[in-house]
Amino acid sequence: MIDKTTYREAMARLGAAVNIITTVDGTGPSGLTASAVCSVTDSPPTLLICINRDSDMNEAFKASKMLCVNTLGAAQEHLSPVFASMTGATQSERFAQAEWTTLTTGAPVLQGAVVSFDCRITQSTEVGTHTVFFCEVEALQSSAETAGLIYFGRAYHRIVVAAA
Repeated sequence: MIDKTTYREAMARLGAAVNIITTVDGTGPSGLTASAVCSVTDSPPTLLICINRDSDMNEAFKASKMLCVNTLGAAQEHLSPVFASMTGATQSERFAQAEWTTLTTGAPVLQGAVVSFDCRITQSTEVGTHTVFFCEVEALQSSAETAGLIYFGRAYHRIVVAAA
């Protein structure tokens, strides 16, 4: 059996986009940083997101039944540690550091994100330490940003679309 440390080291070699996942419930807007996001199908357009069950946000997503996946551009790297609870910022302090709007569901949409996927949660299942949320995309917002942000080898890396 593969131990947890070995598995985590291997996963650090799997580069992923950096996302801020947001929702809104009775206490207001809330969000976290996550890289465990991927496409499931394009018909209907559906994403999956994995959130640790120990996260305060897990219950917020379950209660609100909606969320927005905001994929960060390179210039938004500073938001990642803030929403990853690395700075001690409260939820309201986190949201004060950027400009937000909404689309269809009411979940906060980050202005200038490379892309934002506004979703309704259609299903969730518990797997090990995480909840896997299946989210049907109801609206999209893309920006003209051409510099993306990935997390690989326990560090941020900027990626730029090459000119055609």
